Amino acid sequence: MTFVIGQNCIKCKLTDCVEVCPVDCFYEGPNMLVIHPDECIDCALCEPECPVNAIFSEDELPNDQQNFLDLNQELAELWPNITEQKDPPEDHEDWAERTDKLQLLER
Repeated sequence: MTFVIGQNCIKCKLTDCVEVCPVDCFYEGPNMLVIHPDECIDCALCEPECPVNAIFSEDELPNDQQNFLDLNQELAELWPNITEQKDPPEDHEDWAERTDKLQLLER
């Protein structure tokens, strides 16, 4: 099993979760993070660290976000690895409560 980053991360891209990952399985895109499912060891350390509740265990991924399992796999192969916390985007608070952000994902 793996953990999956869902749509709440889009345009927020808070990196609190990256610091606690023991296997460095996070990858950074222009406006979102993803978890590489083949590298995730299912330790669950990242989930409580996410301030916008964007991280789910695979079996608890909401039905309307099932496509993020494949998106995490696909984008982790393309984006660079991130291992240290960074400053969030300046407007992250404006996006934290918004839903239905998939169309805003930048590849």
